[in-house]
Amino acid sequence: MITVHHLNNSRSQRVLWMLEELGLEYHIERYQRDPQTLLAPPALRAVHPLGKSPVINDGELTLAESGAIVEYLAERYGPQLLPAAGTAERLRCRYWLHYAEGSAMPPLLLKLVFDKLESSPMPFFVRPIARGISRKVKSTFIEPQLRQHLDYMEAELGKSTWFAGEAFSVADIQLSFPLEAAAARAGLDGSRPRLLAFLQRIHARPAYQRALEKGGEYAYA
Repeated sequence: MITVHHLNNSRSQRVLWMLEELGLEYHIERYQRDPQTLLAPPALRAVHPLGKSPVINDGELTLAESGAIVEYLAERYGPQLLPAAGTAERLRCRYWLHYAEGSAMPPLLLKLVFDKLESSPMPFFVRPIARGISRKVKSTFIEPQLRQHLDYMEAELGKSTWFAGEAFSVADIQLSFPLEAAAARAGLDGSRPRLLAFLQRIHARPAYQRALEKGGEYAYA
C-alpha cells in the first residue's frame, strides 16, 4: 500500500487528491507545521533527508518532490490522467508539471517570506528599514512577477478547458497548489475569471472533496 507523508497546509494535499482520483488505497502519516516557524517537524527527516513533504512510500520506493510523485503515480497507476504519448497535449502536460514548481511557485514563496519579514518582531530602530526594503522588493520585483504569471495562466486557459487540453490531467492537479496559494495571498481575484473558474471546477470534483476530508486542515481550499 502507498503511504503518504502528509504535512498540513502543504503540497502533499494534491498527492492525496490524485490518489483519490485514481481510486487507490493509501495510508496517511500525518505531520503538523510548527505554528511559529511554519516549518515541517524534524520527524520528516527520518523519512527523507530534506525533511519536507510530500514524500511517498510505495513498496521499497521512497519518492519526494510533488511533481515527480504525481508523474510517477500517473505513469504507473493512472494513464487516464496523461494525454496520449506523442501528442501536443502530452507535451503541454509535461510543461505544466514542471512550470508549477519551477516558475509559478518561486514568486509566491518570495512573497510569503517578505510578508512574514514585515510582520515579524524586531528592534524598533531596525523595523522601518527592514519593512522599507521588504516593500521595495515586493513592489519592484515580486508583485510584477506574480501579475505576469497569473496573466499568463489566465491567457492559457483561454485556449482549452484544462491546462493540457480539453481533458482533465495530472497537470491540473499539479497546478492546483500555486493557484490556490495565489488566491489566498497573492491577488488572484475576479479580474482573472478563467483561473477562478478553474479553481471552482477542481474544488467541485468528488475526489478533491474526499481528499480534503481525509487530509484534514488545508487553508487554501
